[in-house]
Formats: sequence, C-alpha cells, structure tokens
Amino acid sequence: MRGSDYAELRAFAVIAEHRSFRRASAHLGMSPSALSQTLGRLEARLGVTLLNRTTRSVSLSEAGEGLLSRLRPALVDLDAAVMHVATARGVIAGTLRINTTRIAAQHHLAPLVTPLLLAHPELVLEVTVEEGLVDIVAGGFDAGIRLGERLHADMVAVAISGEQRMMCVASPAYLARAGTPLTPGDLRGHSCLNYRWPTDQSLYRWEFERDGQEIEIGVEGQIVVNDTDMLVRAAIDGLGIAYLLEDQVSEAVASGRLLSLLADWTPRFPGFYLYYPSRRQASPALRALIAIVQRAASRPVSADM
Repeated sequence: MRGSDYAELRAFAVIAEHRSFRRASAHLGMSPSALSQTLGRLEARLGVTLLNRTTRSVSLSEAGEGLLSRLRPALVDLDAAVMHVATARGVIAGTLRINTTRIAAQHHLAPLVTPLLLAHPELVLEVTVEEGLVDIVAGGFDAGIRLGERLHADMVAVAISGEQRMMCVASPAYLARAGTPLTPGDLRGHSCLNYRWPTDQSLYRWEFERDGQEIEIGVEGQIVVNDTDMLVRAAIDGLGIAYLLEDQVSEAVASGRLLSLLADWTPRFPGFYLYYPSRRQASPALRALIAIVQRAASRPVSADM
C-alpha cells in the first residue's frame, strides 16, 4: 500500500468518526479544503461515493459503511504495529483510543491523563465520550470505561473508581412545594426527570433495593433528555426529582442545592472499570494506562480529601 493510500483511508475514517470535515481537519492537523481533496482522490480512485455531504451534515453512504466496517480493525492493527516498533526501542508511542461516559471521563479518567502523557511524550490519547454501552472492538477503540454491572463477561476489567450508588435528589424549593417521597412508590405522585438511553431510546427505569426487596419504577414528568447535566440543572431549578449517580450530584448535595431522598433504598454497587476484550492482548500504551490506574488505586487518600 502506498503512503498516499494510507493517508486517504485514515482521512476517510476520521471524517466518518467525527461526521464533520471541520472537526476531522482539526484532529488531523490539516485544512478542511485539503481534507476534502484527500477524500475526493480516494472516492475517484474507488469510483464510489463514500460520504454524503450537505452544507450542514456528513453521513456515510452504503459503500462508505462497508468500507469503514472493514477499515477500522485494519487501522487498529496498523497502529498496534507502530506501537510495537516504538516499544522495541523502549518508547511507548502511537494512539491510545478510549471510549467512556462523560461522568467517568470527568471524575476518573481526567486525573490520569497528565501523568500518562508526561511519562510518554510520544503517545497520543484519543478520548471519545458517549453514553450507553458501545462495541469498542467495532468502534476501533483500545478500551472503554463503564460501570462494572454493564460489562460483558468476555472483557478484562480493571477498577478505575470506588463503589458507586444512585441518588434520588430534588431541590428544597421543589420539596417544599410538592412534599417529600418516603417510599419508591410515592414517586408516582411526583414530577420526575426522565433520562432516555441514546443506544436503544428506552426510558431509564429507576431501581431501588432494601432488605432483599427490589423495585423498578417507570416515572413520569415534564422533561425527557439524554443528557445528565441537563437533569442536574433541572433538579436544581426545582423542576422535579432526578435519579443520578452520586458523582453527578455530590457537589450540589454538599452545597444544599439538592437534597438526598430515599437513601436507604439505594445501596452501593461496583463502580467504573477500564475494560478491553480478553481475546486481544493489551497494547503497551494500554498497559501503561493500567499501571497508572493501579498506582492511583493503591495511593492512600489524604485526610484533606
């Protein structure tokens, strides 16, 4: 394969991933016009349209979908080969691609980025933030970060956080106006803030457990969103009761802007894990990240934290 072939294929894959020439050009460090010309050469050589372009959107054609599905694993293998050569000379290099949820990225991955990249200056870390569970292999990712209870059994998982818990929260103003629910069943008489899963478009059912009794409730209210930051904002503004991870609302609860509800119905569960397929050997870059995760886990927590 000629060098120009690789550059064209890489450009196509990056555009397809970002669904934007502007974002893809920033990622690749080239101008949008140069990127468009690179893609045009690839399409002319193949004799097909790979991307459907309008002034506002970019989408994959049927031919583009087929090429991308075959291309992603090949690019992962090429990156692994580059990493292998670099590692042979004692350097960890190449690109490490991680798929994570926003809350895991903010609270648990972000503190690890600086020590990882300072220790390995030739390494590039690419983080994709997505909600829901994705196929990291098909997506061309080296690893993902999700809650432990959502992982498939064939994944190797390394804890990246402590235990988590869900929290029911509402503002003091809302509770003064609508009253305080004392049991999960009381939520049916309240305005609740709904979350819709981006992957299957289902509404998130709220789960509660106490003394061996498990309850799952579908709630109703005026808001349905697929963005948890909006749920936090809506709860603080007094629009209803939200059901979110402790990490997402701990600051608002500590400041008194939100109050915790039904705490005895929301036990702790395994937290976030860095995971990758058991059938794929971890790359040197991924092993470097795992080492930093494990060092952080073994570090004693200071009394000030």
